[in-house]
Amino acid sequence: MTHKRTRPYRPQTNGKVERFDRTLLDEWAYARPYRSDIERREAFPGRLHSCNHHRGHTARAGKPPASRVPNLTRQYT
Repeated sequence: MTHKRTRPYRPQTNGKVERFDRTLLDEWAYARPYRSDIERREAFPGRLHSCNHHRGHTARAGKPPASRVPNLTRQYT
């Protein structure tokens, strides 16, 4: 995850950030009890992979976001 700043006075961008934060809270950070912050942090890469490669998104007609990126797995060079 990288830190990005949103443009001032741009509510469309802020809405996307808010929705992303809400998804993380509901589906990863507090979806189950973790014994420590370290355990939660270690679970994040798997959650991110699942979200980007396996979980369908309504904006993509049920396809995962990774399906939009050509040659994501670098099979074709």
